[in-house]
Amino acid sequence: MGVDLYRFTPMPVNQALLDLPNKPGVYLFRRSDGRVQYVGKATNLHNRVKSYFAKNPDRDKIPELVASSDDVEFIVTQSPSEALILERQLIRKHKPRYNSMLMDDKSYPFIAFTDHEFPRVLYTRHPPKGAHLWGPFPDASAAKQVIKLLRRQFGIRDCPELLPKGCLAMHIGLCTAPCVQPKGYNEQVRAAESVLNGDASVLIEALQEEMDAASEDLDY
Repeated sequence: MGVDLYRFTPMPVNQALLDLPNKPGVYLFRRSDGRVQYVGKATNLHNRVKSYFAKNPDRDKIPELVASSDDVEFIVTQSPSEALILERQLIRKHKPRYNSMLMDDKSYPFIAFTDHEFPRVLYTRHPPKGAHLWGPFPDASAAKQVIKLLRRQFGIRDCPELLPKGCLAMHIGLCTAPCVQPKGYNEQVRAAESVLNGDASVLIEALQEEMDAASEDLDY
């Protein structure tokens, strides 16, 4: 991942000077003392950050955020999915003020891993007691996309109960079926949690192995 820094004056600012790349990534609004005020993700950094300087922003607090910020730092990622994971990591690290203020009172979803012997991954607005949580996610569809990606790569179960003979998810490759063969399952769970904690290299390595295997089979 590449890291760049762009400085702008609080307001007004010439939008044309926001020379950000047309690539996916994460952006951070900072004050002059270095404090992170807001963290966001984008499929196109240039377009997304530029939208904060629109005459009619989509949220009331945006002009206040821009006026009180001194720097925009951006991190280019290789994909929107990687940007989503990095955004979650940075929000957990910095706890930015405006990430809370720009959320309304609606209930945002979490990604949860239950505390079962063989953890289950959940998309939920009401996390169960004892679960490991990531979120909340303002973008619900993005949270679902991450779960789909994790299940495809790591075979994490989402079923409410274990079935001794397995289930459809096992047969289509979305679950490694700890109900049938538990060996190695919790290692896969830890790998998936590592990705959610910001170690995208685990996922990238898994994707590369999948691509290499498909290439050998002339599927890629």
